[in-house]
Amino acid sequence: MTAHWHDYLAAQIATRPDARAVSDAGGTDWTYSDLDAACDAIAGHLRAAGVQPGDRVAVLIENSAAGVAALFAASRMGAIALPVNPRQSAGEIDRILGHARPAAVLFTSAISTDAAAQAARLGATPITGAFGEMHLATPFLSAPDDLPDVAVLLYTTGTTGAPKGVMLTHANLLFGGRSSATQRKITPEDRIYGVLPVSHVFGLTSITTAGLCAGAHLHFEPRFSAARLYQALTSGFTLYSGVPQMHAALMQYAKEQGYDRLPDSRLRYVSSGAAPLDPAWKRKAEAFYGVPLQNGFGMTESTAGATLTHSLLGDPDTSCGPALPGTELAIDESVPGGGNGVGEVLTRGPHVMKGYYRNPEATAAVLSADGWLRTGDLGRIDEQGRLHIVGRSKELIIHGGFNVYPPEVEAALNEHPQVIQCAVIGRRKDGDEEVLAFVQAAPDDLPDPDALRAFAAERLSGYKRPARIIVATSLPAAPTGKILKHRLLDIFADQLGPA
Repeated sequence: MTAHWHDYLAAQIATRPDARAVSDAGGTDWTYSDLDAACDAIAGHLRAAGVQPGDRVAVLIENSAAGVAALFAASRMGAIALPVNPRQSAGEIDRILGHARPAAVLFTSAISTDAAAQAARLGATPITGAFGEMHLATPFLSAPDDLPDVAVLLYTTGTTGAPKGVMLTHANLLFGGRSSATQRKITPEDRIYGVLPVSHVFGLTSITTAGLCAGAHLHFEPRFSAARLYQALTSGFTLYSGVPQMHAALMQYAKEQGYDRLPDSRLRYVSSGAAPLDPAWKRKAEAFYGVPLQNGFGMTESTAGATLTHSLLGDPDTSCGPALPGTELAIDESVPGGGNGVGEVLTRGPHVMKGYYRNPEATAAVLSADGWLRTGDLGRIDEQGRLHIVGRSKELIIHGGFNVYPPEVEAALNEHPQVIQCAVIGRRKDGDEEVLAFVQAAPDDLPDPDALRAFAAERLSGYKRPARIIVATSLPAAPTGKILKHRLLDIFADQLGPA
C-alpha cells in the first residue's frame, strides 16, 4: 500500500521508466528514469551534508525539473521538504528559515536569478550531478523532528508577523494528488502546463503531485508569461490550471494577436482557482477556450482542494462545486458577516493539515478537536450541495451598516468590456468603510472612471457602489498571479488621497 508521497513517483519509475516525465523552460527534458537519477544524486549531496530523517530541507524553488527532484529527494530520505519562493524579500525568507531551521537549503540557481542571488547571500556552494547544477547551504545545526508522517512544510504568505508553516502529511499529499488526478481524469497521454508555483500548494498538489500520480508529462515554467502560455496552449498541451488573472492576461494577449478564441488547441481541461468566478467572466473564458471552465475551492491548510466543479460547456453555475469525495463541508453562521445561510466555510477530511509547525496556539485557533478546519472564507451551500464563496471574512466591507462582499462588486465591474480584471477593498473613513475599486485595463484602451461608475450603478445597489474607481495598466500580484489586495492602498496612495 502506498504510504509515502514519493511512492507515486516510484510507481511510475517502476512501470514506465522511459516515458516523458518533466521538462522545463531551461531545456531539461527528463524521462521518469532520468527523474529517478536526479533524485538520487541530490539525495547523495544531502547525505554528505549531514541531513538526517526528520530534518527540514528547504528548496528555494522556481518551477523546474531540478526543483521538483529536490523535493522528492528530501522525501525519500525521510526529511521534510520545505518549498520556498525565492522571489520573496530577504527578510521574508530569513523569517521562514529562522523558524524552520532547515539542516540544508537547496537553490534552483540554474533557472532563477532570484534563487542565485539568495544562494550568494546565504553563502551557498555549487553542486552538480544528474540534476544539472544547484547550490547548497547548511546554515543551521541539524535538529531532526519526530514527525515521521509530515512530508512538506508550506509557509503561508504574509509580510508581517510570525510565519506559519503548514504541516502537510504524506497522507494529505497522497489524497490530494490522487483526488486531483481522478477528478480531472488525468492520464499518461496528458501534457500539463505548470506555471502555478510549486512553492504554493496549488502548484505542488493539484499540478505536480496529481500529474506524477497519473504518469503524465509536466512542463514547468518559472514565471508567468502570456506569450509563452499562448505558444504552449497552441502546441499540444491538454491541461492548464491558473488563477483568473492569468486567464485574463492570456485572453488579452490573444486579442492583441487578432484572436477572440484560442486557435489550434488540444486543451481538454481548464480550471481556475484562488478567486471566485463571476458569470460574465466565465462565459468569456469558455468562449475563448472552447471547453468548460472548472472551478474549485481550497487553501494551503486543506492541501489545495476541498471542492471542484464538473461543469458542462455553457453551464451558468459559478459555484466552487461540491465537496470532494471523502471530505465534508459545513457553514458557521455565527461569525461576523454571517446569517441567512452565509457563514464561515468549514471543511473536514483527509485533506486537512496536521497543524502549524511549532505553533499549537495558531493550530487550535483553526482546527477543532473533531477535525473541522476554519477556512476564514465566507460562503453558502446551495440545495445541490455546491459551495458559493462570497468573500474572505477579513475582507468583508461594512458600509452604512450593510455587508458588502468584494467578489460581487468585482463581478459587476468585470462585465465591462474594457476591464481585464479588478480588485475591490474597503477603507476606513469617518467611522464607516468606503468601497474602493481598482481596475486593470489595456494601456491603449483605458475606460473612463465616470463611465465605469455609471456602469456599476446599473448593476449594484447604492451601498455596494465604489466610492472611488482607480484605473491602472497593472495591479500588484503574487507569483501565483493572485492580486495582492493588501498593497493597493500604498501603491495607489497618491491617486486616492487621504481617507
